[in-house]
Amino acid sequence: MSEHRRKPPQPQGDGRAAARRGQSASSGRRAAPRGATGSPSDSYGAGGEERPYGGRAEARRAAQRSTGGGRRRAAPEGAGRGPGRGRGRAAPPPGKRIIDYPRAGKYGGARWVPSWRLVTGLIIGFFGSLVAVAGIGYALVGVPDPAKAAQAQNNVYYWDDGSPMVSSGGEANRQIIAYSKIPKAMRYAVISAENKTFETDSGVDPMGIARALVNMAKGGDTQGGSTITQQYVKNAMLDDQSQTLTRKFKELFISIKVGTKKSKDEVMSGYLNTAYYGRNAYGIQAAARAYFNKDADELNPSECAFLAGVLKGATYYDPAGSVEIDPAATPQANRKRAEERWKWILGEMVKDGHLSQSEAAKYPSFPKVQSPRSNNDLKGQVGYLVDLARAYIIKNTNISEIDLRRGGYEIHTTFDKKMVNQLSDAVTKVRKENIKPKERPKTDTHVEFGGASVDPTTGAIRAIYGGADATKHFTNNADQTGAQVGSTFKPFVLAAAMKWGVRDKNGDEEQPQDERTIVSPKSLFSGKNNLKVKEYNGDIWTNEKGEEWLQANDGDESYGSPPNYDISVREAMRVSANSAFVQLGMDVGLDKVKESAMDAGLLESSLTGTSYPSFSIGISDPSAIRMAGAYSTFADSGKQRDLYSVKEIEGEDGVVFNHQDIAKTKQAFTAKVADNVTDVLKTVVDEGTGTNAKLPGRDVAGKTGTTDGNKSAWFVGYTPQLSTAIGMYRMDDNEKIKNREFLQMYGTGGQKSIHGASFPSEIWHDYMEQALKGKKVLDFPTPEPIGVVVNDDPDPTPTPTPTPSDEESTDPSPSPSESEVSPSPTPSETCNPFDPTCNDVGGNDAGGTDAGGTDGGVSPSPTESDGNTRGNGNGGGIFG
Repeated sequence: MSEHRRKPPQPQGDGRAAARRGQSASSGRRAAPRGATGSPSDSYGAGGEERPYGGRAEARRAAQRSTGGGRRRAAPEGAGRGPGRGRGRAAPPPGKRIIDYPRAGKYGGARWVPSWRLVTGLIIGFFGSLVAVAGIGYALVGVPDPAKAAQAQNNVYYWDDGSPMVSSGGEANRQIIAYSKIPKAMRYAVISAENKTFETDSGVDPMGIARALVNMAKGGDTQGGSTITQQYVKNAMLDDQSQTLTRKFKELFISIKVGTKKSKDEVMSGYLNTAYYGRNAYGIQAAARAYFNKDADELNPSECAFLAGVLKGATYYDPAGSVEIDPAATPQANRKRAEERWKWILGEMVKDGHLSQSEAAKYPSFPKVQSPRSNNDLKGQVGYLVDLARAYIIKNTNISEIDLRRGGYEIHTTFDKKMVNQLSDAVTKVRKENIKPKERPKTDTHVEFGGASVDPTTGAIRAIYGGADATKHFTNNADQTGAQVGSTFKPFVLAAAMKWGVRDKNGDEEQPQDERTIVSPKSLFSGKNNLKVKEYNGDIWTNEKGEEWLQANDGDESYGSPPNYDISVREAMRVSANSAFVQLGMDVGLDKVKESAMDAGLLESSLTGTSYPSFSIGISDPSAIRMAGAYSTFADSGKQRDLYSVKEIEGEDGVVFNHQDIAKTKQAFTAKVADNVTDVLKTVVDEGTGTNAKLPGRDVAGKTGTTDGNKSAWFVGYTPQLSTAIGMYRMDDNEKIKNREFLQMYGTGGQKSIHGASFPSEIWHDYMEQALKGKKVLDFPTPEPIGVVVNDDPDPTPTPTPTPSDEESTDPSPSPSESEVSPSPTPSETCNPFDPTCNDVGGNDAGGTDAGGTDGGVSPSPTESDGNTRGNGNGGGIFG
């Protein structure tokens, strides 16, 4: 580059003046400002020589940047070029905006930092908007009227044929009473239990609302932390029970208005007159009638403390229980919760100065509560049917318990009115003819029956028997009782053996199915009494104490010929031999037996002692409904369907539920397996322990069952069209007894003992005969050959499924009616089956020997089950 084109050194000073001075010194003349003449040639390069623009466009841009012939505009302070930098462009002055954001005149991150004026304005605007919204919301909401808030419609329940069954849900179990008629003790009980600052607070708990909103965002409970005022408002908003943010704000505005417009007396009166106390009772007057059969002004402090406790949630604090809604809400669990809360509330009333210690001492015992049903329309079986339908709705639809209480639904059930009456008549006939509590008070009191009938082709519950009268006996005996099912469980063991097969004796507990041997009905197992039960690998089974398990049979009788006492599976089912099925269950694997029972339709919660040999002979306690449903799986060639009691629900806007939308059917067992189980169970009815259930001209399959200590007896059987289970037991259902126990039935009904072949099969026969009258006669499918003869000699070979005529047995054939366990039973409720000194009526227990009970009996589970004292309905829930 030539010397005269070299760029002069930059000045050391700052600013445009310094730059000009540097240029003047180097060029020998004063530098003209750019664009000063408006001519494209008015541009100077370094070294003082003119430099033309690149073109017209650049010239136009230069002209536009000029001031129109004057001097160039001065740059803002600090915007000039610094040392060593080229010529910069001036920033425009900040414009006038209502909201200066991003901030003008600022550069980099500073442009995005709001000014204090902007922040202050936003805060004022936000709170101003809240005040405006609150004012509008406050103005729009009204104060609830307790009389209007207590209104609700009835639900109408229909029989399967469409005829009305009963109206329930909004019946007039409600009455508004004056504040003066509400006991002072009731008011203070609620204050001590729920809102200690009620008399001084503003009616709104901001922290409680905040917690509810947080819980709502998390998907949790939204009901905690409210004042009595807020709870009153919530109860009054029957038109909107949704848990939404909008509703919460609406509830807040109403609560604020109620707190300013209503006196504390009016708020308390409104709350107690609209609150729900369970048993379809709205308001303190209805609650007093429902629980104590007296007027509200007659309640004593103890009863008031109880009712204040029920307000926390009747499902879990009504001593009658609500297992149809939640299996955890058993009568025993509810009573315990209710007693604890009742005692706590009395203590809080004393602590808060609302009740003297001497007055509280007058009530040492929990108040006596009456039966939960007072609506005469629910008497007989109707109350049980309504309870069953309600529970099904709550568990299987989007309709909540609160929705049902509001009412307005037409509920079409699966219940056949004629069948319900026929089942009730069959039970009533047996009871009247045989059960004489006045003549035999020691043996014939507290006798209960339960039954259920299911359509195998649909899963519809056609009829139930829940007890003598739903308004007097409030445990639904068809749904859950805790009564063990005994040998009626054995078909599930057989189904598992035909589905999975027995494991080969090679010590491999996890064998795949192709390494197992499918069992034929002709397979042989030992019918020996006091049999030493073996594990899959041949070792003698022992409990955790190392004691051997000796399985006994009915009446300590051995079946088959010595020395091995081999008996076929079919014959073992016919005579109900315990030892053969206990060993079969061990060879198949108790896990597979459990799976088989659940595949058929039993609930896992009802299965007990699943790791003990006695599991195979029925120590579990499914409900009658579930047993009828499980047997219907065999009746329909292995198809298992969900049981249901409601087929359709109509609301104000039309159909809101149809069972067909959720109906499920699965092939639980192959037709080959199911039909072979049915074929074996036909033998039981044709020539075994179930001959009392024969229906001339019809195919019938079924099984009898009796439990250890003669504490329950069953018959479960089916035809192709109908599956029915009948159970019988004795249990003191008195609410005052905390730990209800099943009682022995030796001598009940004038019989030496009760077994499945006696009253249960008689009821089953009488009912089914009437229920099937006029219906087409259908036969069971002919079963395909299945399995091989396990334990036969020579080696097992395929064999067709036998029929009663082609199976010749040399086994002794006991009478079809089942034999007694012991002629002189001496029961011991706390007998340990592994105690060498134990002598339980279930069999002569000695060193682990358990003789079981009549009809195969039920050996009490060593640790997992206490079947002799169960009454809490572990099956629980809807259908047990």
